[in-house]
Amino acid sequence: MTNKQRLDLIEKHIRAHRYADLHTLATRFAISLSTVRRALDELEAKGILRRHHGGASLIETDEVAREYDFIARDERMAAEKFAIASLIADRVQPGMTIILDGGTSTYAVARLLTAKRLQVITNSLPIAGLFGEVGTVETIVTGGSVYSRLGVLVGPLCEQSLDQIHADLAILGSAGITETGLWNHNALIVAAQRKMIAAAETSIFALDHTKFGRKALALTAGFSPKFTIVTDTRPDPVVYRAIDSAGAHLTLARRESS
Repeated sequence: MTNKQRLDLIEKHIRAHRYADLHTLATRFAISLSTVRRALDELEAKGILRRHHGGASLIETDEVAREYDFIARDERMAAEKFAIASLIADRVQPGMTIILDGGTSTYAVARLLTAKRLQVITNSLPIAGLFGEVGTVETIVTGGSVYSRLGVLVGPLCEQSLDQIHADLAILGSAGITETGLWNHNALIVAAQRKMIAAAETSIFALDHTKFGRKALALTAGFSPKFTIVTDTRPDPVVYRAIDSAGAHLTLARRESS
């Protein structure tokens, strides 16, 4: 493959997905991480994309696209999110029915699931768009009103649709975690997350260490034996003890160099 062919393929992929991390590109095109970095640097120099730690996002001028481009707006902890997402994606088996919450952490998981044959229920417009481009994933989108900051559907219609379904697994994000449980900023998002938890046999929460000790507007849920918390660093002893005493599970994802 020539360098121009490689650049064209990477550009096409990023235009289709609007974001790509280094590891996904290296795996997809069977090239080294250093080769990916050089290609992204060239595409950035051409004004096609914006480089971030751990990946790159498409530079867009369309106002609606920017409104939903939460990946480009949230560049923090990219390597940690990839490690967490990889561990969670490995636990998703072909044939499962899974619920995917909105947010950057769950979108990172979604990008690693596109090759698996799954049934996915989501209230995330970016995740629905991602899976809409692949034939292996059957995607069901909840109803609801659009919360534009994250591109997620919330409200009574979203909650009613979640009442009607059952899933093997729910994968969710969180704004914070304390010894009390898991928190989020928006009451409508919290209400939708509670419905997701109730609809699933088990729930996995993806959150990096910056969420430790943080409270938000509302408590989504206290810890439960149905919960697994996947993070990149062991939390403070008081939080760890609360997770353990509730019968919930804590799993640490190993960060790789990016």
